[in-house]
Amino acid sequence: MEKYLIAVDLDGTLLTDNKTISLYTKQTLQKAIAHGHYVVISTGRPFRLSIDYYNELELDTPIVNINGAYVHHPKDSTWGEYHRTLSIEDAKKIIKTCEAYDLANILIEAKDDVYIKNPDPEITKIIGTDHPKIIKGDLSESLRFGPTCILVQPFKENVSSLVSDLGSQYADAVYQRSWGEPWYIIEMIKRGVNKANGLKKVADSLEIPSDRIIAFGDEDNDLEMLAYAGRGIAMGNASDEVKQIANEITDTNEKDGIAKYIEKALSIS
Repeated sequence: MEKYLIAVDLDGTLLTDNKTISLYTKQTLQKAIAHGHYVVISTGRPFRLSIDYYNELELDTPIVNINGAYVHHPKDSTWGEYHRTLSIEDAKKIIKTCEAYDLANILIEAKDDVYIKNPDPEITKIIGTDHPKIIKGDLSESLRFGPTCILVQPFKENVSSLVSDLGSQYADAVYQRSWGEPWYIIEMIKRGVNKANGLKKVADSLEIPSDRIIAFGDEDNDLEMLAYAGRGIAMGNASDEVKQIANEITDTNEKDGIAKYIEKALSIS
């Protein structure tokens, strides 16, 4: 039997709208594992905000975090790690550009440590800062090495201008995407880093060719991963852009789209 690698995004894909894994989907993925297939989480979230789902599925595979910028194996330190960062020089220039605007906050992810300018309770709850090391205050002063990711929270009226400024000044250095309401956050990672790069590291280590990868996603940060996979599957709730590049479309995250597709594709009842 040929083994497949099943890559799942979290929000809007594996997770229901209330951020849980349905029992049907969980059991189907565990059946796939029992049949010899591999399941890998590939998410924009940092590790600290995905480890609970990793453990719930009882996985024993590497994990792709921060849109491919950080890949490691939680249960095997000998696997190594793949960590792509912005240069500290670019990071400090970006911070300076952003601070010229009136901002609600700036946060920097360094693997699972968090640098935060204003430790606002609402935003810190969203990014899950209960466990990692937290460094507060002037980021330009406290940052000592290249970060994994920069998150800027401008006020609504400044979003388009700041996005434009960052794009014109740092297009060669960073890839940026914006979160919508209610947070208006601009997220930046190193240019050329994406989920497909991270997933390839995992697939190569498991000796799984791309034509035996089934990847599920719903948003623009899943585009490269779905294009790389032999079967790129858009969720029923995915954006139009994701649906256009996908090989197939399954049901929504609320209606167990992953489980329904896997049962049929891999003959798992």
